[in-house]
Amino acid sequence: MPKDALTITDQRTDQTLEFPVEMGTVRATELRRFKTGPDDFGLMTYDPAFMNTACCKSSITFIDGDKGILRYRGYDIDDLAENCNFLQVAYLLLFGELPTPEQEKNWIHQITHHTMVPETTKHFMNGFRHDAHPMGVMVSTVAALSTVYPDAKDISSPQNRHLQTVRLIAKMPTLAAYSYRHRMGFPYIYPDNDLSYCENFMQMLWRMVEPKYAVSPVLARALDILFILHADHEQNCSSTTMRVVGSAEADPYLAVASAASALAGPLHGGANEECLRMLDEIGTLANVPGYIERVKKGEFKLMGFGHRVYKNYDPRARIIKQVADQVFEVTGHNRKIEIALELERIALKDEYFVSRKLYPNVDFYSGIIYEAMGFQPEMFTVLFAIPRTSGWLAQWKELMEDPERKISRPRQIYTGIVHRKVNKGKGPSVEKQEMVGAKR
Repeated sequence: MPKDALTITDQRTDQTLEFPVEMGTVRATELRRFKTGPDDFGLMTYDPAFMNTACCKSSITFIDGDKGILRYRGYDIDDLAENCNFLQVAYLLLFGELPTPEQEKNWIHQITHHTMVPETTKHFMNGFRHDAHPMGVMVSTVAALSTVYPDAKDISSPQNRHLQTVRLIAKMPTLAAYSYRHRMGFPYIYPDNDLSYCENFMQMLWRMVEPKYAVSPVLARALDILFILHADHEQNCSSTTMRVVGSAEADPYLAVASAASALAGPLHGGANEECLRMLDEIGTLANVPGYIERVKKGEFKLMGFGHRVYKNYDPRARIIKQVADQVFEVTGHNRKIEIALELERIALKDEYFVSRKLYPNVDFYSGIIYEAMGFQPEMFTVLFAIPRTSGWLAQWKELMEDPERKISRPRQIYTGIVHRKVNKGKGPSVEKQEMVGAKR
C-alpha cells in the first residue's frame, strides 16, 4: 500500500526527509527542515503569482479547469442558474446550504431592510468629480462605511460579523446605483422594499419621474443569473485580497474595498469592458478573419479568451450565451453578438487557439448583454462587484472561522546588495556590494 508521503533528498547535504501528503499538497513550511547549516533559514518555495500554491482550505467553490466544472458548495453552476435566485445563492455561499422557505423569508427581510445608506454617505459621494469613474466612487464609499459603522471592527463576534455581512450585501446595489447616477448628474433614488434584489437595483439606476418604475421581468431575471455566475470564483485575485486584508483583522468594509480595488483591474473584473472595446475595434464581420490573424502574429491578445484556471470552455460563458437570446428578444438585436459568435467559431477551429486551450470565458459575452440592457461600459466592473461581495464575504467568514488563521505574510528572495555603508561626499560605497539571493 503506497504511503501518502513525499520523500526528498537534498543533494547539497545528502539529507533525506519524508513529508506527509495531504489532499495533494505538502506544507511549504516543512521544507524549512532542509538546511545547509545552523545559520541557514531553510528551504523555501518560489512561486510568482501563486501559480501552484494553495493558500487556504475552503469548502465554498470547486473548479476543475480541465473539465470546465464550476460548483458552489457542490452544486453545478448551471443547476443554480436555472433553479435559484441570487439571494438564495448568496445564502448558500455564506452558510453552506440553500435556505429553507422560512430561512429565505428571513434572509430577504434582513437584506431588504438594510438597503438604505445614510444621508452623510450620499454627501460624501457628492464630493467626487462629475465624471468620476463609478468603480472608484464605489470602492471609496465602501471604505468610508468603515467610519459609519465602527462596530464592524469587532470581528470576534459572529453576530456582529453577520450584521456587517447583511449590511454590505444590501447596500452594494444602492452604492452602485448612486455611483452611476452621480456620473450622470441625476438625483439619487431611494430603495424600493417591494421589489426583488435585482429589480430594486434596476429602479435605483433608471427610475426618473415615474411614481413606480416598471422593471422588465426578463431583464431582471437575466441580471439575477449574471449575478449568480459572478458570485464567487475560488481563490482569484480579489478573493485572495479579501483574505489577505482580512487576515490583518481589518473590518469587512475595508477588506471589501480592497477586494473591489483588485477587481477593478483590466486583467480581472475589467476584462468584459476590454472585450467590448475589441468588438468595437473589429467593427464588422468581414474584419474578423484579419483580426484573428493579427492576434496570432502576437500584435495583441484576443480579449475574453483563455483563463488562468479553465483549460476548457468556461461553463459560465455557455450559460451567458443562452441568456443573451432572451435579453435580445426584449432589447432588440445587438450586432456585436454576430461578431462575437464569428470570433468564437473561427477560434474554436483554429489550431493556434485550440492547442493553447484558449476558450471563451465569462467576460466574452457578459459585456454585450450588459450593454444591451442599458449599462454603460464604465458600470461593468461595478456590476461584477455587487454579486462578488457575497463571495468575498463567504471567503472572509470562512477565514474568520479557520483555526489556522494567521496574518498573511509571504516570504521573498532578496536580490539586492547585501550590505554597504554611507560614504559621505565620495559617492556610493563600493565595499561589500556583492549580490546574492537572500531569503528572509
